[in-house]
Amino acid sequence: MQMSDTRTIEADKATVWAALLSPEVLKECVPGATEVTGSAEDGFEAVVTQKVGPVKATFRGAVTVSNVVDQTSLTLTGEGKGGAAGFAKGAADVRLNEADGVTTLSYDVEAKVGGKLAQLGSRIVDGFAKKMADQFFTRLEEVIEGPKEGDDAPEVEKKSWLKRIIS
Repeated sequence: MQMSDTRTIEADKATVWAALLSPEVLKECVPGATEVTGSAEDGFEAVVTQKVGPVKATFRGAVTVSNVVDQTSLTLTGEGKGGAAGFAKGAADVRLNEADGVTTLSYDVEAKVGGKLAQLGSRIVDGFAKKMADQFFTRLEEVIEGPKEGDDAPEVEKKSWLKRIIS
């Protein structure tokens, strides 16, 4: 399964780059993540619980960062095992471009599943993978930009831990 999309984030490229490489931000943005540890240099370890159709599983896996062109592009590659539910593998090529303090983030994602997950059928799995990617990048945008006008959340510039990361 493959997909591509583009997001516009109201922040400079350095801020978006720092967020993409932060385990705290990744934990906040990956749907179902209960744990994300490690670093961009050594790779990240993650625990993610998800329900795909009738199958609910906790995946334990690793994410590596490669093809790094500082503040311009990178590839995130992950693989997780969910016990009897099967496995999930994926890679995302991410590119950043900045104009007037606004960053355009473009990504191409490829995902594969096996085991019980693969038996669910491509329509369910593909829909789920698209939803996960959309949720991740939407949440990344929200974490970096802070609440939008009209949100019920109180006005906050950025979460304090994100400020520490990018300062």
